[in-house]
Amino acid sequence: MATQNTTYNYPADLARRLAGLDLLSEGRAGWNVVTTDNAWTGANFRRGGWLEHERRYERAGQFVEAAKELWSSWAPDAVAPDGRATSWARPGAVTPVERETDLVRLRATATVPGSRQGRPVLFQAGDSDGGRELAARHADVVFSANTEYGKAVAYAADLRERLARHGRSPDSLRILPGASVVLGDTTADAEEKARWVRGEQVSGPRSIAFLEQYWGTDLSAYDPDGPLPDIEPGEQELDPSRGTISVERRTGKQALIRKWRDLATERGLTIRELVLEVSPGHPSFVGTPSSVADEWTRYVRTRAVDGFNLLPHLLPASVTDIVDTLVPALQERGVYRTAYQGTTLREHLGLPSLG
Repeated sequence: MATQNTTYNYPADLARRLAGLDLLSEGRAGWNVVTTDNAWTGANFRRGGWLEHERRYERAGQFVEAAKELWSSWAPDAVAPDGRATSWARPGAVTPVERETDLVRLRATATVPGSRQGRPVLFQAGDSDGGRELAARHADVVFSANTEYGKAVAYAADLRERLARHGRSPDSLRILPGASVVLGDTTADAEEKARWVRGEQVSGPRSIAFLEQYWGTDLSAYDPDGPLPDIEPGEQELDPSRGTISVERRTGKQALIRKWRDLATERGLTIRELVLEVSPGHPSFVGTPSSVADEWTRYVRTRAVDGFNLLPHLLPASVTDIVDTLVPALQERGVYRTAYQGTTLREHLGLPSLG
């Protein structure tokens, strides 16, 4: 799985690299399509520049269309039989691709044939309207942060409406929300383990770095086990080398920080304790293998999800717990395979053939 950016990469180059990976892996490659609002990243590319949110997704759509056109430009019988040609592709069997849009210009001939699965599987994770439209138009798999059941149902319904508008079948897209799992012999055991896991995930430096993104200034002098900073948020942008972004682009920052201060005062929270409370990363499912299997079965059978993108909290222990205890419980309920039906990534995901 390659996470590759459409904002600054070039379609012909990226399509060639991904096609090579897909061919060499015998059809087991995927592309996680992402955009970026980080102009510092763009400085490393000849194209450079910075795009507003809507324009980033417009370029992403045009970029993916160009890549798909390159991947489909080889005729099914384009590869010449051994010893019968000076080139490994039959003359005229590969169609040159030319595209000229406001955001993508392309004139290229694909140099790598398709794999057993045709092309790399396309993944996408944006949850904005632009991200959902990109997924509905092009993605084979969509990652989601909508793990809570009601939100998962609404998200799936919205995506399937969009698929229909683009003339796609509901079965042509797999919905995989991210999920972390904490398992225990009893519910109480699992909840105690979840509290420990959460505490281990947020170190002192990470707590400070989290607040710096909202305060917009260097907070390294503050004690993570002490009270919140008593200074007001800054308006400047931090040194790009610190990996933070301008707080000017964070809406409602003043109100959010006031809310955090009120919460910290009311409950006597330190910086680290506050970050534990308000930052993302709480385990999605906590319980016994049987109770979590029951929850997941409900999600799958009501088509709220097609599966989950696992986010292990501790390696390898958390994965071992899932494989040894949760997977058998899911298999007993008939919602998890007991054998593979194919060899390619597309087949493993149960996606329809491109043929």
